[in-house]
Amino acid sequence: MRVLLVEDDRMIGEAVQDTLKDGSYAVDWVRDGRLALTSLETHSYDVALLDLGLPGKDGIDVLRAVRAGGNLVPLLIITARDAVEERIRGLDAGADDYILKPFEMSELLARMRAVVRRRSGQAAPVMSNGIISLDPATREVTATGNVTRLSSREFALLQALMLRPGAILSRTELEDRIYGWNEEVESNAVEFLIHSLRKKLGAQAIKNVRGVGWMVSKQT
Repeated sequence: MRVLLVEDDRMIGEAVQDTLKDGSYAVDWVRDGRLALTSLETHSYDVALLDLGLPGKDGIDVLRAVRAGGNLVPLLIITARDAVEERIRGLDAGADDYILKPFEMSELLARMRAVVRRRSGQAAPVMSNGIISLDPATREVTATGNVTRLSSREFALLQALMLRPGAILSRTELEDRIYGWNEEVESNAVEFLIHSLRKKLGAQAIKNVRGVGWMVSKQT
């Protein structure tokens, strides 16, 4: 999944970015409100993490502008503003959840998984299309009765497909979910990862639509 991290504190930003990358997320990190708004207007994200006390444009103003523009990206506020009124203001402005600094990284990841599930209409913690079952918390996938743990890149690609079963995703769309802004896109990485996943999950787990992209089947 691709994440926009909006955090002006370098130490916190680096810590969150490293944790997200370790968790198989592609991360774009910006440090002021205006860049956050531009990024959300010009790129597609699976989830956004938004600090409130930002230079350039306050986080609440960014949030209101994003929702006013019809952007439904799952959005989690990360802030040191601990007053109940601030939490209410953020949630009423359109945030999906709210976490106070300092926080445990494991809780942040769990809250991210929860808001993505809710926004995609999935209540269960395990993603399944009746053929493949993927657990985002453990990066384990079950297919044909076998449980396999995936590499970071394999997990990122399969999760992108499982979030939209039945939809065909192009190479560019999959690369966007695997690589952040400052990461070099490896040649034929998508094809290599799909080949590796098919070896683990079965040849029919991921289908190729020639000249268009790849997909996993909808649940039947």
